[in-house]
Amino acid sequence: MTTAAAVKLRTFTKLDAARGDLIDVYADVRAALLHLPNYSITTFGERLDRHGSEPGFMAVLAYTDGHPIGYAYGNAIERGDRYWQRTTPAPADEYTSSPAVALKEIGVREPWRKTGTARRIHDALLAARDEPYVTLMVNPAAGDGKVQALYESWGYEDIGRSQPSPASPVLTVMIRVTR
Repeated sequence: MTTAAAVKLRTFTKLDAARGDLIDVYADVRAALLHLPNYSITTFGERLDRHGSEPGFMAVLAYTDGHPIGYAYGNAIERGDRYWQRTTPAPADEYTSSPAVALKEIGVREPWRKTGTARRIHDALLAARDEPYVTLMVNPAAGDGKVQALYESWGYEDIGRSQPSPASPVLTVMIRVTR
């Protein structure tokens, strides 16, 4: 049986050191969606490169026996960031008056799902942040709604909708305090 206890977490603040492992895990986690333009490895790589060059980039990767099995990454966003500009309705000033961390991606390979690994990765990323809020976007159809329900169980609340690109589905924007 796979256990979260065998997992080692590593934090990266430079994309170059983590890029290959991020793409490797992403390709496995999103394998069923890679044929869709918004989920292709090329599109993910372009997004990853853009996010990796933005202020406050940080990634946490989980490894077992030296192999990457999960990840989360994000960066700082401020009032006026395109992230907030695409959110409808406009988020409350409470959320945008100071920088927030935007959790851009999180994923765990199948054998390590339901072991607490995703939560450990998520919490490790937030533990290293100073921003008062963390926000993320989720496809409400992912896992037939189970992914959004998981985020709700982690304390996130729905604050709006966003469609980051024409190829993207309409996503639910969620937010919570970082600690």
